[in-house]
Amino acid sequence: MNVDRKLLAILVCPICKGELRYDRQAAELLCVADGLAFPIRDGVPVMLPEEAREMSFEEREKAR
Repeated sequence: MNVDRKLLAILVCPICKGELRYDRQAAELLCVADGLAFPIRDGVPVMLPEEAREMSFEEREKAR
């Protein structure tokens, strides 16, 4: 599922306000700095910290 590029350009991590990376295959927005992956459900990013999952060390390294 695609997410609007304009939306992606303005979204930041709700915790650190840092850059997010879009993982289209996993339908997630990744904050490498915090090691969190925010889900995208029905094309809508869910930017709640309690909904994010922790990324593994390998995922963080790969996303850098």
